[in-house]
Amino acid sequence: MKVRMVVLTLAMCFLAGAVCFASDVQMGTWKLNEAKSKIAAGAPKNSTVVYEPASDGVKVTIDGTAPDGTATHSEWTGKFDGKDYPSTGNPNEDMRSVKQINDHTLHVTGKKNGKVVLTAHVVVSADGKSRKVTTKGTDAQGKKYENTTVYDKQ
Repeated sequence: MKVRMVVLTLAMCFLAGAVCFASDVQMGTWKLNEAKSKIAAGAPKNSTVVYEPASDGVKVTIDGTAPDGTATHSEWTGKFDGKDYPSTGNPNEDMRSVKQINDHTLHVTGKKNGKVVLTAHVVVSADGKSRKVTTKGTDAQGKKYENTTVYDKQ
């Protein structure tokens, strides 16, 4: 009887953990849908964005291409609490903050040497299968750009 109760309790704990991660619509791999996106000429392009749980927060890995066509890879690990956390791999930013507005919406701010260089509004669709990212930024040369990108969940 005790063994059955322990096994049942463990099964419920694993199920609860799986439900928690499954219910977070931001988590997973997102692939750029270029046909539905409007990317400014000379702007960087994020091809794949991966959100995954990390210790007590979230790790975001971004792969794409720079305006000159070279491959890019950046990572950010933090919480969706609006506080700055280090960003690595992106020469245009050294800190990033993400604030969760609601279950489907994030507001992102990228900074370089304390100066805001990028803001993004991320909205996941009601069905969780796509997301739209509206970005306003300034590149390393000081040129402003705006993008509207659409990603499909993989």
